[in-house]
Amino acid sequence: MTEHVTLSHEELDRLRIMTRIVERRLTQRRAAELLGLTERQIRRLYRTFKAHGAVGLASAKRGKPSNRRLPQKIRCRALELVRARYSDFGPTLAHEKLTEQHGLKLSVETLRGWMIEDGIWLPRARRMQRSYPPRERRACRGELVQIDGCEHAWFEDRGPSCTLLVYVDDATGSLMELRFAESESTFDYFAATRSYLAQHGKPVAFYSDRLSVFHVSKRDQAAGGKGLSQFGRAMTELNIEIFTIQEDRRVSDNLTLNYKRVLFVIEDTDQNRRLRRHRLSVHEHADGTITIHHAGRVLGHHAHPKDQARITQGAIVGNKRLADTLEWIAAQQRQRDLERLANPKVPLREKKRIRMAADLMA
Repeated sequence: MTEHVTLSHEELDRLRIMTRIVERRLTQRRAAELLGLTERQIRRLYRTFKAHGAVGLASAKRGKPSNRRLPQKIRCRALELVRARYSDFGPTLAHEKLTEQHGLKLSVETLRGWMIEDGIWLPRARRMQRSYPPRERRACRGELVQIDGCEHAWFEDRGPSCTLLVYVDDATGSLMELRFAESESTFDYFAATRSYLAQHGKPVAFYSDRLSVFHVSKRDQAAGGKGLSQFGRAMTELNIEIFTIQEDRRVSDNLTLNYKRVLFVIEDTDQNRRLRRHRLSVHEHADGTITIHHAGRVLGHHAHPKDQARITQGAIVGNKRLADTLEWIAAQQRQRDLERLANPKVPLREKKRIRMAADLMA
C-alpha cells in the first residue's frame, strides 16, 4: 500500500531535483548548487530517496511534539487561572497578569494558542461578521421620504462651501427636493420642507440620520416633550410621522438588550425565546418612545433603567447581601496578598508594606 505524506515547499523542490537525478537529467554537483547544499548532503538525500521514495524526504520531526514544549501541568494551570479570573481578558493582558501575579513563564503567543484551543479566546478571523440584511423599499411613492444633507464645495472656487439638502423618495429613488443652504439648520430644513409640501403634498413619514435638527438627546431641553426637536414638533403638527433612529442590538440569553443606558426586557414567550443571541432593531421615535422590531414584528417589552440600581456616593444603604459582598472582597484581597508574599520577584519593602497593612486590618 502506498504511503501518503504531505511535503513542504522546500521538500517538494528536493523531490523534483531527486527525480531529475534519477532520470540522469541533472548531476549531483549541479543539484547541490540549485538547493544550496553540499554534495555530501545531496548523496545522502539521493540514497534516502532511492530507498524510501518521496516519504524519505519528509522531515522526521513532523507530527512529533517539540522538545521545547512546556509541561502539560503549566498549560492546565494557566488555563485554570484564565477561566477563573481573566476570562474576559485578551491573551496579551491575561499574559501580563499570569506573569506578574502568578509567576508563570510563557510567551504571549503560546498563551494565545492555548486560549484559542480551549475556546476561551476567539481570534478576529473567526469572529462572526455583522450582517446587514437588505431593507425592502416602500411600495408607494410618497410613503417614505429620506432626508439628508451634504456639505461640499459645490461651486468650486466660485463661491464658499455650502450644504445641499436632499429629499429622496424611498419607493422610486426620485429626487423630490434639492436646496442649497449654509448649513443643516432647523430653519433651512423648514424652508426645504415647505417647498416639498407645496409641490408634492404630505408624505406618510420622513427618515433621517441622528442630526440634532431631528433629534434632541437631552430630553429636558426638548421643545415639545421627550426627545422632540423644533423640526419634529412642526412635523407632528402636520400629522407626519417623524424620523425614527434605528440601531441594532444583540439579545442576551435572558431576553434583555441595552440601549442608551436602559435595560430593555423582551416579553418572555415561546416565539421570543428563539431570538436569543439574535440582533434586533431598536427604533427610537421623535417623541421618545422605543419600539423593538424583528422580521417586521414589533416585540413586547418593558424598560428597566440601570440607574435605579445604582448607589449614589454618601447614601446609607441597607442591603442584606452587603456584608457577604464585603467579606468576599476582603477574601480576594487576602488571597492576592498571599500570592504576592510568595512571589520572589516582589521586593522586600513591598512585602513589608503588605504585612503591615494586613496587621492593621486584623
